[in-house]
Amino acid sequence: MAIIPNLNGIKKGTSIIYEGDPYVVAEANFVRMQQRKPVMQTKIKNLLNGKVTEVNFHPGDKVAEADLQKKKSDYLYNDGSNYYFMTSDDFEQFSLPSEIVGHLSKYMKDGDKVDVLYFAGSPVSISLPTKVELKVVSAPEGVKGNSAQGRVMKTAELETGVNIQVPLFIKEGDIIRVNTETEEYCERVT
Repeated sequence: MAIIPNLNGIKKGTSIIYEGDPYVVAEANFVRMQQRKPVMQTKIKNLLNGKVTEVNFHPGDKVAEADLQKKKSDYLYNDGSNYYFMTSDDFEQFSLPSEIVGHLSKYMKDGDKVDVLYFAGSPVSISLPTKVELKVVSAPEGVKGNSAQGRVMKTAELETGVNIQVPLFIKEGDIIRVNTETEEYCERVT
């Protein structure tokens, strides 16, 4: 377990150990006020339960980097409260509760490849690619004359059941690329 040498080592995306649990830094702002010591103001997300906490780190604080392993896994199915996966290398099956999977569940199809983070030998969270391709299963027709205001959007339902805003030219059966972080339409693939 490596110790982060100074406050500048705490950046967005860094995995750390805080009060014995693994966290990932969601936001990090270096603040220096007059006649005070600098502070690293952070928002950190607990990888075990998904809760976000605000923490200020001061010079001299010992912050350990979390030792996380990443493995490729296949998403199998869900039963409403748990999501089931299988590792690609040793075919070990495991489940994660829906609180950990969170909003990413809206963009996963059976058989999709995901990255699973392991802490102390146990799976703690998943990550999807930034952009995924999904099929549009229903999209109402755009009404003529609606495009006078510029970029006009309509609601479309994707194969995973999620509804997102898409441009008027998207039709049922199109495959589109969606950003899993911002949960927005990116482009039409076919």
